[in-house]
Amino acid sequence: MADAIAAARAVVVNMHNRAEKDAAIDVADEGEGALTGRLEMHRARTWSALNAVVLAIGVVSPVARADDINDYPTRARADYVFGCMKANGESQRSLEQCSCSIDVIASLISYDRYVGAETVLRMAQVQGNLGGQFRSTEQARTLVDDLRRAQAEAEVRCF
Repeated sequence: MADAIAAARAVVVNMHNRAEKDAAIDVADEGEGALTGRLEMHRARTWSALNAVVLAIGVVSPVARADDINDYPTRARADYVFGCMKANGESQRSLEQCSCSIDVIASLISYDRYVGAETVLRMAQVQGNLGGQFRSTEQARTLVDDLRRAQAEAEVRCF
């Protein structure tokens, strides 16, 4: 994708430089009145070429769907923000900080891992053997550690 953007930029710069050179020749040959028409014509060609390149990039490149970028459902984000605001005060500032926090967490761990870690944290509070299984397994610790790291990063960035 970066190569395609660089190529598009090179095409536009090349066309722009060529238009300036042609316009300078026209001014020398035909006077200043020819400059305006010539520049408008080159500007239109440049935009047409740029639009074609952008369209080609859009067709060729894989399009990122919103689901791929944001796999956290709105309900999960809202639950997090409400809980965060309960812990940090119910103000406009805490709303902004808590919203930022879940955005950072979502950028660092997938929703599936987030749900897994939340499940482990809830189940670890259960008394007895069932809760002990969630407190003692390596997989459970890894999920919780990933969430804790993401929360720590969110704390640094947002609070």
